[in-house]
Amino acid sequence: MHETMVAQNLLEAILTEAEKQQARPVHARLSCGQLNHINEEILSFAFEALAKGTKCQGVKLSVEQKPIKGQCNQCNEVFEFELDNPVCSGCGSDDFKLLPDEPILLEDIEFDTESEDVQSQSGKKDTSSK
Repeated sequence: MHETMVAQNLLEAILTEAEKQQARPVHARLSCGQLNHINEEILSFAFEALAKGTKCQGVKLSVEQKPIKGQCNQCNEVFEFELDNPVCSGCGSDDFKLLPDEPILLEDIEFDTESEDVQSQSGKKDTSSK
């Protein structure tokens, strides 16, 4: 299952960062493209199961879906591709190519250090299964 592999990679990345920060993680934010779609409910379930008994137990996950992008072959504009209106937003041309979908990335992790929160920009780690 795709989400289980993502959850395993995510758990490893968060545990590594938690060790560096010497703090307990409380929230992790991911992003992914629409074609790399992950089911947030299944991902959370898999992550909870894998995180039991670790420093990541109880961590809340949130996933941001990035839009599909296209690039116009006429005016070279990069635009958000819309299924209901598949044309360049710059010139209206239907001559375009779809750009590669955004990978699944760990955008940031929020930590609880007893009295204060520490925000970690985790370097946007790719948590896609290889």
